[in-house]
This record gives sequence, structure tokens and C-alpha cells, in this order.
Amino acid sequence: MSKWVTVWGNATSVAERRPENYAKNITLRYPVTCAFGGNSARLHFSNFCGTEPVTLTQVTIAPALSDREINLKDAALVTFGGKESVTIGAEEEIFSDEIPFRVKPRGKVSVSIYLEDFTLMRSAVVIKGPLTKGFYSVGNCALSSVLPLEKTRSTDTFYFLTGLDVLTDDDRRAVICYGDSITAQSWADYFSLACMNDPYNVTSVVRRAASGTRVLREYDCLTYESYGLSGKHRFEREISAVCGADTVLIQQGINDIIHPVGTEVNPFRPMSDLPTVGELIDGIKYYIDIAQKRGLKVYLGTLLPIYGWRTYAQFREDMRNEFNEWIRNQSDCGVVDFDKALRDKRNKYAFADGYDSGDHLHPSEEAYKKMAETAFKIIVGG
Repeated sequence: MSKWVTVWGNATSVAERRPENYAKNITLRYPVTCAFGGNSARLHFSNFCGTEPVTLTQVTIAPALSDREINLKDAALVTFGGKESVTIGAEEEIFSDEIPFRVKPRGKVSVSIYLEDFTLMRSAVVIKGPLTKGFYSVGNCALSSVLPLEKTRSTDTFYFLTGLDVLTDDDRRAVICYGDSITAQSWADYFSLACMNDPYNVTSVVRRAASGTRVLREYDCLTYESYGLSGKHRFEREISAVCGADTVLIQQGINDIIHPVGTEVNPFRPMSDLPTVGELIDGIKYYIDIAQKRGLKVYLGTLLPIYGWRTYAQFREDMRNEFNEWIRNQSDCGVVDFDKALRDKRNKYAFADGYDSGDHLHPSEEAYKKMAETAFKIIVGG
């Protein structure tokens, strides 16, 4: 085994600002499912969105026996330059040392992170899905076999931990799913499950998605800073951190279309933020150029229906359709037509029955399964 491949990962974004933005004397525990195995592991941590250094006091990795429980006998201490503790500067990212640790195919491992002193909890991303769980406990539980129920709560916010790499066989590879809240929810996990259901699977699915993000804009106000970074501040950094990747699937652009409403409605969302379709296409071409220079095969996912969304308007629908037609007709990348897979046959502007989560923007769980099936057939099964 001689190739490092990321078997699990997430984007780094900006946590929602609250008065209690600092944490002290807590342990984060994240159980993650690995697409395939390896004999060594290393972890990737990010404080890219932080405005001050953070210190990880102790980090462990261990086989997960259940969501809150680990196998202490086979647990390993994660080190950084041979040291147990590490400080990550503001806007910095680090890798741990290589840790001798066996990961089994489809094995679940838990990463536990103890934060002893006051820590700015800013670099984080909210993700959801059938493979996605997180917990935090009061006190140092990094080497506790079971998180204490009375001192533990679940969380869907992943702080600092952004990747798990394993040293594995040369034929293994990673597929990156890049996008916004739609990709930050369940379909990437279902895509990963579809890969892992193959007993000869060689593909991991690495999610790089953050809710609210746009291709061309980002907010500079406290109210909306958690909507994350624009593409020029995200894309290259996020895809370059995925080891062993040969493919990226990009599904982004709808927030550029639906966010601007005018300052008379919302002072932070001027209509001047609305791009032309040409500008939005140029933003995606910027992604394509970067990815292809890195040797990645690129797939573009069409934008999903928005009929009935609270800022829905005909001009937004026209923009979405024009953008989708460009995706379908361009010749530089593969196409995953999520829109066609999920839209209603009688009203092509709306979700099909059972595929709308209820807000007319985000898909239902059944629709996320359909997205995963669609992506799998084209990228892996095809």
C-alpha cells in the first residue's frame, strides 16, 4: 500500500456567530465511515475561517463500536510533529503525522478532539446525511470508551476536522462533490453508500459543500457571514486538499440566482449582487480550468427546480434554465442532469411528487437518493 487517498472529508466554512462562540473543556467526537481500508491514517484539520489560533489539546482515532463508543484497545494517539497537542494559526490548515492505524473497508472510525482552553469555534461546516453524525461532551473524553450520556449532545456541525486519509492500494481514488447546501445534505452520503455496496469498490466520495455559498459572491456582514466563502476563496483550496482524487462533480449556482432581493427588502442582499448568466458561466469555467489543470475529470450538475421558493420569479427561472442549457450543451465536461432526474414531467419547473422537501428548493430524502443514483450511474457505474 503506497498511495494516500482521502476516504472522508468536508469543506471548511464559517460557523454561525453566536454570543457563546467560544468553547472550553469539551470533546468533539466524529464517527466516520471509510469507503475502503488501509494500514496507516492521517488527519486534516482546518482553521481557515478562524480569526485567531486554536489549540487541539489531544486527538485520538479509534475503531467505532457505536455512535458514541470506541474500541480503546485499538485506539491511537494522533500526533503533530511528534507532539500530542497542536496550535493551528488563523487561516491555516495542517495534516497530522502518519499514524500506524488499520482501517477496514467500510469500517467506521471515530476521531475525538479535546479542547482544553477557550477556543474560537468559527471554522466549521454543517452537514447532514445517513453517514453523518457528531457529538460533543463536557470534559476530556478523547480516551473515553463511551461518551457519558448525561454530558453529551449530538451535533451536525463539524469543527476543524476536514479530512481523513488512508495509505492504501494504488487503484483507489476519490471523487469530490463540490457545492452548497444541497450537497451539504444527504445525497453525497447516499452516493458514498452506493459505492460501498460494491464489494470491489475503489471509490471514496469526499464532500466539499457549505450551505449558502455562491459561485461569485460572499457576504461581509455578521448576519450572513455563515453563508460562507465565494468560489475564488474556496474551490482551489478545497479540491487540492483531497488526496488521490481524479474526479470532481460541481453542483452550484442556485444561490447566486435566488439570494439578491433588493436593499428595500434586505439591506444585505442588493440586486447588484445578481450576476448575468454569462458571469455565472464564467465562474464555473474558472472552476473547470483549475480542476483540469490539476488533472481532474470534471462533471457539472444541473440546477434543481425552484418553483414556489420564497424568492421565486420568472427572471430567476429563466436564468436557471439558460444556465442548465449551457451545462447540457457544453463539451468540456461530463454532465449529471439532476434537474431532469427530479423535475415533474407535467411541470418541468417544479419537483416531481415526493421529491420536494417542502421549501421548494431543497430535495426530499427520496430525491437525494435519486440524485445519488443518478451520479453513481454516470460517474462510477457508467
